[in-house]
Amino acid sequence: MESTQFKRFFGALLTLLGIAVLLFACVAFLSEKPVLGLTVSKWESVVPFLVGSVFLLTGVNLISRV
Repeated sequence: MESTQFKRFFGALLTLLGIAVLLFACVAFLSEKPVLGLTVSKWESVVPFLVGSVFLLTGVNLISRV
């Protein structure tokens, strides 16, 4: 019983983290100014986008399989 609750909590946490990282990547891609104090070029914003996508998909899969 506790295992399913942990999976749901961890899945929700990963999903929220993935959404936040994806939003950061989108803002960094569209902005020419530093975002949150970080200067990110157009090509460097691909890395947070990929990481956020992995987090989001993993979190959604954890939630849906429980």
